[in-house]
Amino acid sequence: MTCALQEGLPSLGVLFGNMADAVYLLDPITSNILWCNPSAHAALGLEASEVLNHSVLSLQMDVTGLPQWADIARVIRGASCYTFLGRHRHKDGGEVPVEVNTTAFALNGREYFLSVARDISRRMNLEGAASTQDERLRFALNLAMDGLWDWNMRTDEVYFSPQLKRMLGYGPDEMTPHVDTWKRNIHPDDRDQVMSLIEQHLRGRLMRFEAEYRLRNRNGHDIWVHDRGQVCERDAQGNPTRVVGMVQNVTDRKLLELRLERMASIDDLTQLPNRRAGMAVLSHQVELAQRGGLHLCVGVLDIDAFKAVNDQFGHAKGDAVLHQVATLLRQTLRPCDYVYRSGGEEFILLLPDVQPETAYAIAADIHAALECKDWEADLEMGALTVSIGLACFPLQTPASKLLDLADLALYRAKEEGRNRTCGPLEPTQAAVTRSGRQ
Repeated sequence: MTCALQEGLPSLGVLFGNMADAVYLLDPITSNILWCNPSAHAALGLEASEVLNHSVLSLQMDVTGLPQWADIARVIRGASCYTFLGRHRHKDGGEVPVEVNTTAFALNGREYFLSVARDISRRMNLEGAASTQDERLRFALNLAMDGLWDWNMRTDEVYFSPQLKRMLGYGPDEMTPHVDTWKRNIHPDDRDQVMSLIEQHLRGRLMRFEAEYRLRNRNGHDIWVHDRGQVCERDAQGNPTRVVGMVQNVTDRKLLELRLERMASIDDLTQLPNRRAGMAVLSHQVELAQRGGLHLCVGVLDIDAFKAVNDQFGHAKGDAVLHQVATLLRQTLRPCDYVYRSGGEEFILLLPDVQPETAYAIAADIHAALECKDWEADLEMGALTVSIGLACFPLQTPASKLLDLADLALYRAKEEGRNRTCGPLEPTQAAVTRSGRQ
C-alpha cells in the first residue's frame, strides 16, 4: 500500500518545481551553486544558466569573499541548521531580503550544503504594520539604519540588531550579546578614542556619543561606521543604566575621502609625498628642532642634466627615471628620514636627529647607489648622477631658513661640476661624494 501511494506521488522534481522558496545545493569549499529549483533564479529575475555553477557570493550581498564564506561554512558544519538574514541581488539592481536556512550533509563521500532561502519582504511589512507605535518606530529605525544596539549597563548585555549582525557578516543567532563583543570588534587604533567618547557622554560631558571608527567584520576586513548613541534610562541616583545607539555603514564614503586625501598629498608619478604634504612635514620638523634644540638637516636633490634625458629619450623615459630615483631614495634613506618631490626633477630630503657628518654620509650613500645602479639594463641609458645641497640646524640658523640655505648649496654643487654634495660648511667639507655612514 505504502509503495503504491509513493508511486502515485509527484516526483521530487515536480515538488521542488512548485516550491515557493528558493532551494540551492552548494559546494561547501568553492560556494558554487550545483543545483537550484526554478524559484531560486526566477525570484531574482535570472535564468538558470545565470545561477548554476556560479558562486553564491555573486548573489549574496552580505557575504564577501571566500575567507568569510569559509568561516561561515565551519559554523554550518557544526550546527543542525544555520540561519542567516541577508539580501540577494536582483537582476534589475534591487535587493531581496531573505532568510536562509542551511544544513550540511554528505552523500557518497562528498559533502554538500542545502540552503532554503525565503523572501521575507512581505513578512517584514506585516510585522511593521502589526506592531505597536513604539515597536513600529524601532522597526522603522532598524530598517533605515545599518544597525541598532541597546546596552543594558546593569548587566553589560547588548542587543545587536539583525541588520548590524548582517553588516558584520554574522547570522542572527551569532555574536555574544555582551559589551565585550562590541569592544573586540573595534579596530585597535580606534578603540581608545571610541571608549573615551562614550565615557565622556556617560559622565555628562557630551550630550550624546558620536564617533566614526572601524569595526572588524567576519572576513577580517574593516568597515567604517558612523555610530551615534545616547543614554535613555537612569537609576534613582541619576546614573546611566541604558544606552541606545544607531550604526551606519559609511565605508564607501570614508574610502573615497581617504583616496582623495591621498591624491591631494601623494605625487602620482613617484608615489612620494608631494610638495604640499612635504612642506607641512618640513614645517613640523623645523618647529620641533627649534623648540627642543634638536638636530635637523635638510637636503635639496636635483637630477643632473635631466633636460637632456627628456630631449634625447622622450618624456616617458624621463618619467621612468623620476620613478627609479624615487625608489632608490626610499631604499637608501633611513626609516626615520623623509623625502618628497618638490617638482620637476627636484626632491627634498628631511634628515632628523643627525649631525652634519652623518647627513653627508647619507648623501654619499645616495651618490654611491646611483653609481652602482645599472641604468643601461634598466632603462637603456647611460649613468645618472645627482647634485645635493645640505643645510643643518643648529649649525645654520635660523631653522626656518634651512630650505633656502640648502637650495643655495645645491647651486654651489652644480657650479662645482655636479655629481656632488655641498653645504654651507667649512671649505674642506664642502664637497663630498664618498663616505661611510656613521
